[in-house]
Amino acid sequence: MEKFGKSQSIKRFEDTRLLTGHGRYVDDIVPEGALFTYVFRSPVAHAEITSLDVSDAREADGVHMVLTVDDLEAAGVDISIWGIVIENRDGTKAAAPMRPMLAKGRVRHVGEPVAVVIAETYDQARDAAEMIMFEYEELPVKLDIKAGGPTVHEEAPDNMAYDFGLGNEEATDAAFKAAARTVSLEIDDNRVIVNSMEPRGCYAEWDGTQLHLAFGGQGVWGMKSQLAKAFGMDEASVRITNPDVGGGFGMKAPPYPEYYAVAHAARTLKRPVRWMSDRTEAMLSDHAGRDLVSLAELAFDENNRITAYRVTTRANMGAYNSNFGQIIQSNLFARVLMGTYDVQTTWMQTQAFYTNTTQVDAYRGAGRPEAIYVLERVMDRAARELEIDPLELRRINFIAPDKFPYKSATGENYDVGEFARVMARGAEEADWDGFAKRRETDEAKGLLRGRGLSYYIESILGDPSEGAKVEFQEDGTVSIYVGTQSNGQGHETVYATFLSNQTGIPVDMIQVVQGDSDLIAQGGGTGGSRSVTTQTNATLATVATMVEAFTPYLAEKMGVDETDITFHEDGFSAPGSNLRPTMMEAAEMARSDGRTELLTHEARATLPGRSYPNGVHIAEVVIDPETGETKVDRYTVVDDFGNLINPMLAEGQVHGGVVQGIGQALIERVVYDEDGQLLTATFMDYGMPRADNSPMISFTPEPVPSTANPMGMKGCGEAGTVGAMAAVSNAVQDAVWDRGVKQVDMPFTPLRVWGMLRDGPIAAE
Repeated sequence: MEKFGKSQSIKRFEDTRLLTGHGRYVDDIVPEGALFTYVFRSPVAHAEITSLDVSDAREADGVHMVLTVDDLEAAGVDISIWGIVIENRDGTKAAAPMRPMLAKGRVRHVGEPVAVVIAETYDQARDAAEMIMFEYEELPVKLDIKAGGPTVHEEAPDNMAYDFGLGNEEATDAAFKAAARTVSLEIDDNRVIVNSMEPRGCYAEWDGTQLHLAFGGQGVWGMKSQLAKAFGMDEASVRITNPDVGGGFGMKAPPYPEYYAVAHAARTLKRPVRWMSDRTEAMLSDHAGRDLVSLAELAFDENNRITAYRVTTRANMGAYNSNFGQIIQSNLFARVLMGTYDVQTTWMQTQAFYTNTTQVDAYRGAGRPEAIYVLERVMDRAARELEIDPLELRRINFIAPDKFPYKSATGENYDVGEFARVMARGAEEADWDGFAKRRETDEAKGLLRGRGLSYYIESILGDPSEGAKVEFQEDGTVSIYVGTQSNGQGHETVYATFLSNQTGIPVDMIQVVQGDSDLIAQGGGTGGSRSVTTQTNATLATVATMVEAFTPYLAEKMGVDETDITFHEDGFSAPGSNLRPTMMEAAEMARSDGRTELLTHEARATLPGRSYPNGVHIAEVVIDPETGETKVDRYTVVDDFGNLINPMLAEGQVHGGVVQGIGQALIERVVYDEDGQLLTATFMDYGMPRADNSPMISFTPEPVPSTANPMGMKGCGEAGTVGAMAAVSNAVQDAVWDRGVKQVDMPFTPLRVWGMLRDGPIAAE
């Protein structure tokens, strides 16, 4: 039995269903007799609630229920939304103010849910919401990420959410004092809105014994336990499902207030209840990403080798601590590694502050883009100040192949890596040597051309264990139940193909079943580039279980000893027997003999270690100094993803991630006014990358198989974004450096770039 897939580029099976309108997203599903929900949200960023009168709304046409936080508490609901609380660097617990399901006493950001209206139609619910009498006394607004200012939570003095540190501060300080040269750069990472294709939504049903909540998410088990806890129910009485999900990006992983309110309404009214967000509502209420400022510092010896790395970050937590917020932000640089460089001494400190804005959880990449963005920006600055070729600076600082396995300064265990080889392939694919002529040609036209380099490394995060169950159905098909959740990545194709490769079961006979807590008891969902690596590992374990279970049964049928039977994808065989049943034939034989226990097989498996995808991104931009317009003209990616099951899907993941990173680099930016009102709350105001501002992207795999899993694979889900932000930013810096602009920060909109070229960086603010 082979240990990994055949690396064939197969078109996605699910695309026919999805592209012909046969997808089943939340908004496509309206249970019979369903009621509709409208969420009444705070119109201000910070205020004490002085009066909330919903009596008129309750009497409006078609209204069945209006929920406030008082109603939830009266019904015995635990209104606090769970959140992870980490330790500060001094050993104390970080601030942990309660995040209520609906506003309690005070509102802390525009769009915070205050009341929920349930009616026969959405229009009736919305009309009734206009009858709600909401009175409040506005409070000063806190928007900056500095200590002090108007207090958002009494539990967080100076609005400090946490002060996290990792590494050896004393040794790092000593290395900087002894350094031959030091380089530093303060780097802004602009806030972005996730803007998944499908906004958030859910519906809930109650059959008298079991509560069913369906929502567009990234897994079902976390929501299952949280819903059971909130309502004081046994977990067996709660079923969670994820139908088709149109994009997640980490944002759809945590529970949100609306899900609890809808579930409570369905359980109370004994009718299905549904809610679907519109785009502006999503922009106001979804967890956002980025929004931090980092001071990155590198210490070098006399040979330009890095001796120490230090990063100090100020991060925006938003209005509350969500379930992932603190842990992701605190590990912003720690979990996402020190990069591919041989650094022995590091110190990282993250201070996060509560503000009167929507939750900010470092989503759309969960920390990896931020970490690599900061590291590769300061590496670019170092190459300039040390007057060394950027390829050479990285090459001499890479962890050499003979040093693997290598334990990083932050405790990560890199198993393999050939970074210099991958980078050299990237330079070749990008025509590195031809850049000077392209720049000269553009200069003759009055244009500025710049080149940027970024070498990234990330790891698969989340639970390293996963389960899989294979079931032979009466109609001759085979179902594989998985614990991950597709958000558009092509899991149905990958998992069916992989199972087919391992067992010989025809791929068109395999159905992938996901996102149902009643059908598979445990799973880790999707996120952190974990899905394919953990799930295929579990599939291998399940296939081994299948072979082990069928072997004694077939030995009797074939008239041979169990030890003589071998299995390959074309079937079972043994010397001395003419029978060579395939896996499907073996299952049919078992069914005919009444051996139903051989028709279902299940196993869990845990990865022995993390894998570390890495690669190089090289971008070239062209700037028109008369208008500030910036275009990404060339983009080259060479990635080490280890062994690939489906190279076409990996390339698609990279393309999507690169365009996402380009979007943040060139046009995306969340803007609030001084009162905390979101000014970029529609696509008329918030820029999104489109085909006309996206380049052709060259993608080349350069695999170094991982030794941390039997497939030799490495995750790739976020690799495109991780490298893109720094590559584009470094290219812009390169283009304007000779014009005297020594500091550039995203997004590089025409106005900001034009202002920088005219008046320097201050004009871009």
